[in-house]
Amino acid sequence: MAASVLGSACGPLRLAVAGMGRRRPPRGLWARARRLPGLAGSGRSVAAASGSGAWGTDRYCLELLRKRDYEGYLCSLLLPAESRSSAFALRAFNVELAQVKDSVSEKTIGLMRMEFWKKTVDDIYCDSPPQQPVALELWKAVKRHNLTKRWLMKIIDEREKNLDDKAYRNIQELENYAENTQSSLLYLTLEILGVRDLHADHAASHIGKAQGIVTCLRATPYHGSRRRVFLPMDICMLHGVSQEDFLRKNQDKNVRDVIYDIASQAHLHLKHARSFHKSVPVKAFPAFLQTVALEDYLKKIQQVDFDIFHPSLQQKNTLLPLSLYIQSWRKRY
Repeated sequence: MAASVLGSACGPLRLAVAGMGRRRPPRGLWARARRLPGLAGSGRSVAAASGSGAWGTDRYCLELLRKRDYEGYLCSLLLPAESRSSAFALRAFNVELAQVKDSVSEKTIGLMRMEFWKKTVDDIYCDSPPQQPVALELWKAVKRHNLTKRWLMKIIDEREKNLDDKAYRNIQELENYAENTQSSLLYLTLEILGVRDLHADHAASHIGKAQGIVTCLRATPYHGSRRRVFLPMDICMLHGVSQEDFLRKNQDKNVRDVIYDIASQAHLHLKHARSFHKSVPVKAFPAFLQTVALEDYLKKIQQVDFDIFHPSLQQKNTLLPLSLYIQSWRKRY
């Protein structure tokens, strides 16, 4: 069933792999990674967003996700049928929040939008959601799965704090942001799957942190084009690299060393998450399918010797749907 859904959404899978050019010899596999201590609200009405028909609000969420979070869209397609619409709603909620920072010209407007979503979540738990597609679908998900309000509020609060255009002071600050956004999203996904397990939560914490770090890396070229750099300052200072080096797309060894150290931390989080593999309920595995895309990016950036601006890193992996399906079939993460 999952295969047919994924196939219909993504079209025929093309198995030919093109562009296998010369690769730089990769560095040793993350040898320098440090040890870890311990374990935009649209304002449209439902009618305007979705047209007529009872299916409109869930279709709106699906399309929003397909356009703005394609990897999350693919992963959600492979969830059990009874969990799929709730996962779409949850991820659409995350997309709405993620869009706020780049869609407003003034922080005050961004804060107003965050306040809208805080009130929306409060209203959802009072059974009076606003007539907004994502809000209505999220309300259904909350009712269906008894989702924990605290995780939703954490995502909003952390993204609100992140409205300032400031680089992370250190890697721990980036990890904290990832924990409160990406990991919280995974805790809620586990609840949608009916999983409430300590080992699954530990895995989700590390995968969320890896996701946050990789997202920061992947967005660096885009942010640089807008004269912004958010990479952790402590690692940049360690290697004598300034923000201007990234704005100029400098690719000296010390710049690559910064990317190597940050990417190594994401790799280490994935390794920690997989160390719980035997203790995590199989029912939780679909929530962690995004590790496929994370692993793919980390391998690619290693192959280009941590050149964060290499064009190949911006190309969509046409085999990702197939890789996700295989991982789902194997029941691994």
